[in-house]
Amino acid sequence: MGSGIGFALAWVLPPLLLVVVAGGVSGEWMWRVTRYRVDAERFHVHTGVVVRKRLALRRERIRSVDLTADPVLRVLGTATVRVGTGEQAGTEGTVTLWPLRRASADALRATLLAHAAPGTREGADEEDSSDGSLARFDPAWLRFAPLSFLTPALGAAAAGGLIQVAEWFGMQERLFGTVGSWFGLGPFLIVAAVLAVALFVVGGVATVALWVEAWWNHTLDRQPDGTLQVRRGLLTTRSISLEESRLRGVEVVEPLAARLAGGARVDAVATGLATGEEDKSDSQILLPVAPKALADRVAADVLREQASPPTAAPLTGHPVAARGRRLRWALSAVLVTEAVLVVLGLLLTPVLLHVAWISALVLVPVAVLLALDAYRALGHTLTDGYLVARSGSVHRATVALQRRGIVGWTVRQSVFQRRAGLVTVLATTAAGSGAYAVRDAGETDGLTLADAAVPGLLRPFLVTGATDQTGATDAAGEPVSAP
Repeated sequence: MGSGIGFALAWVLPPLLLVVVAGGVSGEWMWRVTRYRVDAERFHVHTGVVVRKRLALRRERIRSVDLTADPVLRVLGTATVRVGTGEQAGTEGTVTLWPLRRASADALRATLLAHAAPGTREGADEEDSSDGSLARFDPAWLRFAPLSFLTPALGAAAAGGLIQVAEWFGMQERLFGTVGSWFGLGPFLIVAAVLAVALFVVGGVATVALWVEAWWNHTLDRQPDGTLQVRRGLLTTRSISLEESRLRGVEVVEPLAARLAGGARVDAVATGLATGEEDKSDSQILLPVAPKALADRVAADVLREQASPPTAAPLTGHPVAARGRRLRWALSAVLVTEAVLVVLGLLLTPVLLHVAWISALVLVPVAVLLALDAYRALGHTLTDGYLVARSGSVHRATVALQRRGIVGWTVRQSVFQRRAGLVTVLATTAAGSGAYAVRDAGETDGLTLADAAVPGLLRPFLVTGATDQTGATDAAGEPVSAP
């Protein structure tokens, strides 16, 4: 049996050609069997042949209209249109039309979002000077691209692939042995060096390439039709529209590595970002990782807050007991890891015992530093229109949530929190993740914050009396507590 390159291509090319042809036929078929119509109240979609499918979506329930075009669709002058209603996964939360002529796709988006005209936007004037460009791509943002967990992941995959290919061709020992002889090193050290280079060089280059493909030519604009529009992409272009009336706040996210370099990104907290979508993870991103000052400014512009960014407001810190909880969590995680290594070392090989104490020397100080950093991040405040809360270390997030968008409160207090006088208060909303937490606040501060953020919402569930263990008071000076 042959084993040359021709034999390999004979097995690879026909299936690849079949996939390409099948994709083209599928696209032509979908184009021919799909029909849509927009009337004054509904968006009608008919598709299917064997199983006919008819949908009628009320236009006021349409939250977002996204356009995507990969290189093939761009050459053909077509695009994929995704119409989102914000429903949960498992329902008709997203309608996809593929493919449509680009002009038809743009016209359909304008029609479906026409009901968000400036005159109907809450809190917006018809001649709002803030319409227009809010952010434009800056090549300087590229420096933040390698500062991602994808860098070591892609690097490890590249190193593993290189070692596997060398093993397939029987070159592993010869390659690493030869290179090792040049530097007077053994094959094991050469493998370690290749892995290290792959982690930080190959992984970094691959991450930058992926970032460029996703975010090249990024723009964030406020359109006259009352939508925020994000355009981005190098090979595959994407245009995402979000009705401003669906916006309930913003979240400034600072991944650890990017934060150390002074970077942050801006996410929308909005209704209509349906859970369960494969592309939800980046459909809410308004600004990729960029300088923190720019992220705060963009967040303020998105919220039409010209005075000062809510996400940069001074925050009230949390009690020292919250620091102790984070230290205990961090050290407990290290203890569990070390215990597993010790047990495996006793059962399998003494080498793991050495790994255990060496890793402990590294993990314990790292865990303590992360715990202290997480405690310093804790904070909350109320502005005229927003609840602002911050938490996290590896993934630090500062949310500015519209107080009018809060529909309920969840108060959580474990046995350990009760002993420490702490409470976690979650603001429930119909947007974003559904709830945003003020973690480990003082019991008095947490309940007072919830009562003041939306006056009257929590009050029926609080207990008033002459004395109260929490010491919380309402606006009239009466003590309040959790039931």
